[in-house]
Amino acid sequence: MSPSTSAVPAPVRIARKLRRATSALEFSDPVACVYNPLDYARKPAEAYLERYARPKPKALLLGMNPGPWGMAQTGVPFGEVSFARDFLGLELPVKRPKDEHPKRPVDGFACTRSEVSGQRVWGFVQERFGTPKAFAKHYFIWNYCPLAFLEESGKNRTPDKLPAAESAPLFEICDRALIEMVDALQPKWLVGVGKFAEDRLKAVFPDRSESIGRVLHPSPASPIANRGWAPQAERDLERLGLPVKG
Repeated sequence: MSPSTSAVPAPVRIARKLRRATSALEFSDPVACVYNPLDYARKPAEAYLERYARPKPKALLLGMNPGPWGMAQTGVPFGEVSFARDFLGLELPVKRPKDEHPKRPVDGFACTRSEVSGQRVWGFVQERFGTPKAFAKHYFIWNYCPLAFLEESGKNRTPDKLPAAESAPLFEICDRALIEMVDALQPKWLVGVGKFAEDRLKAVFPDRSESIGRVLHPSPASPIANRGWAPQAERDLERLGLPVKG
C-alpha cells in the first residue's frame, strides 16, 4: 500500500470502493435515473466520513438509501441541506449527476427543498447532543445503499422494491461495504433506522443478534413517525441502553 493510499481514512476508502462498484450496476424500468452522491457529491460525502466516522462508537445507525432532497443533494446520510451546512459544517461543492432527472434536480447546498427525514434525524441530534462532535462520540450514521432510484414520474423507488435480479448484486456490494465499515469502526451496537436496515443487519451479521436493534424510521410516509418521531426514537434508543443526550 502506497503512503498516499494508507493516509486515506478507512471509511473513505470503503466509500470509494462502494462508489466504484455500485456505479457499474445497471437498472431497468421503472427506474429511469440512478443517483450516486458518493460520486457527484464526493467532497462533502468524504468530508463527513473524515470528520465524524470515529473508531468504536456505541452504535452505528444504518439508514436505507439517499432521499432526493437529502443525501442526494449533500452526500450526507439524512443530509437535509440546512443541517448538513449549518450544523455539520459540510458546505462543499457538489457536481451534477451525469443523468439528471428533470423533476429531481441536484442543486447541492443551493437546494431550497427540505427533507423531513433529515430534519427529524439531525434536529434530534442537535437538540439532544448539542454539537456534532458530542454526537460522534457515541454514534455514526451511515446508509446501507448509496444509490437513489428515480422513476420516470420522479417518484423515489426504494431498494427493497427492485427486482431480485437487480437487488441481489446491489445487496452483495452493499453487504460487503457494511462489513468493512463495521470492521473499521467496531461499533458496539448495530441499529437499523427502520425495518429494512434492521433486516439487512440481521442478514449480514447473524452472529450479532444480541447487539442489533432498530429505531423508528423518520419518514413522513409513516403515520407513527408523524405523531412525534423524536420521543419515539428516544425510547427506542433507551430500550437498547444507548445514550440520548450528549
